[in-house]
Amino acid sequence: MSVILRQSTDLPVLTGNWSWVAITGTDIDLDPTRKLADLGERLETAFDSVRDDWWSLGYRLGQTPSARLAHMPTAASYNCDFGLMMAWIRLIAAVVATPRRILVVCDDPWVFRQLASLDGIEAGKPPTLFFRSLKAWIRGWLARGRLSFHVICAHLRLRPTKENAAQGGTTLLVYGHPGSDAKGKDAYFGTLMADMPRLRRLIHTDADVGLTINLAQDGRTAGLHAWGSLFFTPRLVFQRWLPSPGELDGPYTWILRRAVILENATAAPAANRWQMHCQERWLESQRPDMVIWPWENHPWERAMCRSAKHYGVTTRGYQHAVIGPQQFNPGPASNPDGLGSIPDRIICSGPAYRDQLLSWGIPAERLRIGGAFRISRFEGNYYDPCGPVFVATSSFRSITEQMLRAVNKARKPGRKFIIKIHPLYPLDIEETEDIRLTQYTIPEQQGISAVFYGTGTSGLEGLLAGVPTFRFRPDDRVAINVLPEGVTAYPVELNSLDEALDQAERPLPLDWSEIYAAVQPTVWQDELKT
Repeated sequence: MSVILRQSTDLPVLTGNWSWVAITGTDIDLDPTRKLADLGERLETAFDSVRDDWWSLGYRLGQTPSARLAHMPTAASYNCDFGLMMAWIRLIAAVVATPRRILVVCDDPWVFRQLASLDGIEAGKPPTLFFRSLKAWIRGWLARGRLSFHVICAHLRLRPTKENAAQGGTTLLVYGHPGSDAKGKDAYFGTLMADMPRLRRLIHTDADVGLTINLAQDGRTAGLHAWGSLFFTPRLVFQRWLPSPGELDGPYTWILRRAVILENATAAPAANRWQMHCQERWLESQRPDMVIWPWENHPWERAMCRSAKHYGVTTRGYQHAVIGPQQFNPGPASNPDGLGSIPDRIICSGPAYRDQLLSWGIPAERLRIGGAFRISRFEGNYYDPCGPVFVATSSFRSITEQMLRAVNKARKPGRKFIIKIHPLYPLDIEETEDIRLTQYTIPEQQGISAVFYGTGTSGLEGLLAGVPTFRFRPDDRVAINVLPEGVTAYPVELNSLDEALDQAERPLPLDWSEIYAAVQPTVWQDELKT
């Protein structure tokens, strides 16, 4: 056998020319020089190849109502790791087909069994399933119970904000964001509230209740929690993804079971169900003419489209965030009713994103460019070959930790780094003579020699600024690439950042007009019919 599969407590004694790979977070201490080469590139290539299969699975599973509460059937790369597990299976299957001698170490009981089902793998004793499943089951019940108590409190506190709602008209449905205020500014929709006095604003159920109360001081903002029924809250404890056994059959049966168990180990399906319940009751009672929200094609958004059609409400989605080739959920292929759960029109922030949605199957007549509220064109002298390297940490702690290890390996006399900590994921980093912290984003910088990032929009900002930009590619997971199609940052791995920085060359700046458009007031006025 060329591939041996073991858990970390059952490692064989290997002699001769063997390589190894540890997957799904398994921590082992083996000779690093024998680790499978180019693992980050292999894993990312495998991940890129699973998109269509994931979309097809999502479409099939989504025919069951309970699956419409879950994130896995939406092919949400950020919200679940099912695509990553598919990628691991494909990567190892490809290794089996080669004459290489590989040890695969995996402590995840479901992924282990999935790999063991592949031809050509010599598998040892699998990790136990019972205790992992029991822990997840208990955690899920506790999480849903806690959520039920939380939404009762949120409903009671936000019920007075219903007075700010109005019959008919146009409503912005937005997430709670500290950048929004009660003076006409919204973090997602800029100054539309101030520019269009008849607009109303509704705050999503995942928002902080105190923030929602503060925003409601404008007399035009309400908390969606207020429309929920207290009699419905006990049912949240039972809101889970409950597929039939036959739905989990097929080539990915074990990791599908894993996805169901892990989703049900959280309150996510119940939280989605509460959002759907509240928005359904709001639509029924308020009968708005139109509702628009920051669109990403998540479960509650698909339900919003279906409910709005039932009540004769026009829908608009605003493509506010970046979409990249590895962020699969905006594609309509996984929607169980296809375009039926896509907004009547999607207003895009720029040409690059309109083109991507078009290529993924959304008709041209349902797409329109309205401009970007969340990023403005910036100009300045950003590049200095002698300046520090700007490091943007990730929202994923494990990716950030590996990036910092890469930074330490790349330290040398005369090279300095400035590190911008992700504002929502703080991290303690000790400053040194050559490593400093900064509170300023790339548009606020002057004279940086390169940008090093893992996930998020910093890579796009670096390329727009005309600075050499390097995207970290870990070897144990995929750092989701959100750059527009055709836009690339140079990929680096743990040990290659130093050489990449030595050879860095200033790229040609991207053409802003091909990525983003300035906000088009006439488009927004026309689309919102205010």
